[in-house]
Amino acid sequence: MEYQDTITACALVIGNEVLSGRTKDANLNWLASRCTEMGIRLAEARVIPDVEDVIVGAINECRAKYTYVFTTGGIGPTHDDITAACIAKAFGVEIERRKEAVELLESFIKKENLNEARLKMAEVPVGAELIYNPVSKAPGFRMENVYVMAGVPSIMRAMFEGYAPSLLTGKQVLSESVACYLPEGAVARGLSEIQDRHPDVDIGSYPFMRSGNFGCTLVSRGTDRDELKQIVSEIKDMIVSLGGEPIDKDLVTPEDEKSPDDY
Repeated sequence: MEYQDTITACALVIGNEVLSGRTKDANLNWLASRCTEMGIRLAEARVIPDVEDVIVGAINECRAKYTYVFTTGGIGPTHDDITAACIAKAFGVEIERRKEAVELLESFIKKENLNEARLKMAEVPVGAELIYNPVSKAPGFRMENVYVMAGVPSIMRAMFEGYAPSLLTGKQVLSESVACYLPEGAVARGLSEIQDRHPDVDIGSYPFMRSGNFGCTLVSRGTDRDELKQIVSEIKDMIVSLGGEPIDKDLVTPEDEKSPDDY
């Protein structure tokens, strides 16, 4: 991996099935976590439909704005899998049935079962570099800074890990958490003042409830370890000044739900 100071990315989750609620996306959270580990700042994420103009527009906007664009979904064998054709249109090139991609499919699917629908998965934009798929062989592809992957989580992750070593990486994002049994409304003003003093660090508040008691975990994310330590000290002082007790732990779990009446 080559290192640069700031590397950014956008994730595009493509699929009507995600927008309708029929399919629960499992890719975005994984991508965000993996990018953070690699020092890539996932600056934006969108869920968009299988609509040509929307996909083409999003690709062209985001590839000009970010270091990388990662897409998931829409490269299967059905009529609504139009991502490859849309990427080709965004780059102003034709789409082709790549011989190498056909051979990959033939290594996994019996020839008598390799119909036109399945062969669609061998179609990529002219000039694209194939992304290897060790799970089901149907490849993804890369066009310049746009990486196009399958929507199936296990396949998407395998594709990403295959090319991850070639990606530029930036400073690793570090995280520090301090929890307290104070509602968000109580810490909001002080937290805002701390954020103003440290504009290069992302500071967030995440609520939780335990045994009927409301609290929040205050999370600081940045690349400067010393600055994060300073922020933690300021947050703890703020909590104490409000009558709370700082806890060096993230108490938020996926089951926590925010009560609009209390925050």
